[in-house]
Amino acid sequence: MKHLLLKLEPVIWLLFGGGIMVGTLLLPGYLLTVGLAGPLGWLPADALSWERLHGMVSHPIGGLLFRVVLLALIALPLWKGAHHLRHFLIDIGGGARDAAVAPLLYLIATG
Repeated sequence: MKHLLLKLEPVIWLLFGGGIMVGTLLLPGYLLTVGLAGPLGWLPADALSWERLHGMVSHPIGGLLFRVVLLALIALPLWKGAHHLRHFLIDIGGGARDAAVAPLLYLIATG
């Protein structure tokens, strides 16, 4: 298992970097728009209306784009957290169990 993790290390770091980018740049903007600007009335009344969003996600391209963005907003920061937790466990003396813990953490992050 350790050999497989070493072969997948570039992919793991790529997803980790994506998680950093999404978690620091896109997720706060999304939360600001949906969680603060919408309820406070800073957006036009129909900007987040059901009809508009349903029309966007019911279109094949819009629905696919919405799913990809939503997956990125959820999965990539979870992957970053799993990577941080893995290396924290290694730092506190869990290096011997890394071959069992790392796949479990990454499976939880992707699931």
